[in-house]
Amino acid sequence: MKIKKHIPNFITLGNLLSGTIATILAIKGDFYGTSIMVTLGIFLDFLDGFIARILKVQGELGKQLDSLADVVTSGVVPGIVMLQLIVNAIDVDPVGYFGIDAYGRSGSNLPYLGLILTLSAGYRLAKFNLDKRQSDSFIGLPTPAMSLFIISLPLVIEYSDFNILKSFILNKYTLIVITIVFSILMHVDLPLFSLKFKSFSLKDNIVKYLFLISSLILIVIFKVVSIPLIIILYILLSILKNQFKIPIK
Repeated sequence: MKIKKHIPNFITLGNLLSGTIATILAIKGDFYGTSIMVTLGIFLDFLDGFIARILKVQGELGKQLDSLADVVTSGVVPGIVMLQLIVNAIDVDPVGYFGIDAYGRSGSNLPYLGLILTLSAGYRLAKFNLDKRQSDSFIGLPTPAMSLFIISLPLVIEYSDFNILKSFILNKYTLIVITIVFSILMHVDLPLFSLKFKSFSLKDNIVKYLFLISSLILIVIFKVVSIPLIIILYILLSILKNQFKIPIK
């Protein structure tokens, strides 16, 4: 057995492990720990493909394993985080069928709407493996981008100094709209650029460089609040890129 061809798969399993730990932390309500593990998982998700290309060991197994890991890190976890946010917004725990648990206690099934993100991410990842158009760019919002946006929301609530923003996020209608919008964004026929560089020329990567520089500025100015802003910037720059017919490379 050639160890070299399995190195990217071991990295992908690291993504899966990170996502699994993030799931446990999200259930416990440890959103800071969740964000750390999801970020690590997404980094490993990028790294496995990068290493596979360098070693020239891309294969169908790695492709399928990558999506399975992403279902957890960028599917299950953001769904649970959104569920927890809706619980906090309505101050009522989710319960079993018809709003009544096994002990006759009443509650709400509304928080389960957050799991629509999980279902939508799973469906997108299944389509992604079959879509030959998405080798160098994306059609619809990538699941890691969605995941980063969702896991950043409790951090904004916890660490931001903008009380109006906190109140806006911690509103059940805001959270439901975010859930629906991001579930749709993962499936719209909208080309979005990837951060893969075939070359480093300014001409071929002007939008990517603009995005990276702008993201750095946002991080310096807004700190944790910058995370959702960066995802929104990514979507807007992709729309502008398409509008002005700048080739996606």
